[in-house]
Amino acid sequence: MAFNRKYAMPMAVATAMAVVTLATPLAFAQQADASGEVRRVDPAAGKVTIKHDEIKALDLPAMTLVYDADPALLAKIKAGDKVRFTATRKDGKYVVTAITN
Repeated sequence: MAFNRKYAMPMAVATAMAVVTLATPLAFAQQADASGEVRRVDPAAGKVTIKHDEIKALDLPAMTLVYDADPALLAKIKAGDKVRFTATRKDGKYVVTAITN
């Protein structure tokens, strides 16, 4: 079978597009709104531990999880507070980007 240049470029472009399409969701942060109970707050470390129900958009089962957070967000919450929060996942890290009690 001979190599046909006529199909070489379209095939390369199609392959590149498929790779980009499949990889794109992994490259961008996923985001979800959820509610839960604060278990621990560590503003110095920029961490908050929240017990929450399942968060389908982030593929998280019901659990207690330590999230990264800007210390300024943590100033008005304490252990035991019931909260609503927005969390993102990017590069395998979970981050609270907004939180209210």
